[in-house]
Amino acid sequence: MKLPGPDHPIAITVNPRRVRVIADGVVIADTTHALTLKEASYPAVQYVPREDVKMDLMKKTERVTHCPYKGDASYFSIVSGGKTLDNAIWTYETPFPAMAEISGHLAFYPDKVKIEEVAA
Repeated sequence: MKLPGPDHPIAITVNPRRVRVIADGVVIADTTHALTLKEASYPAVQYVPREDVKMDLMKKTERVTHCPYKGDASYFSIVSGGKTLDNAIWTYETPFPAMAEISGHLAFYPDKVKIEEVAA
């Protein structure tokens, strides 16, 4: 486990905007409670509370990856309209203590879904 610091900063803030996630024309997440995670020089990522995601369209996969700062990530595919978007979502179900805020939240690959931010 590594801790965020000056050489690898990670900031988690409440997003004041409404965040919608759309997959193949279907709204699969809609929230006013997203968290924005900014990590080092990577693009910002929106983490959406699980309760604001249509979990009936999600199928957990076997994929697991490890981040030395956040912990082990689990993945979900989106199944909608007869199509499957493989491993389009990741989540840290038991993140390291420094990243506890993102527990219970899901993040979406922007090359697989459309992520909209609009005024709340």
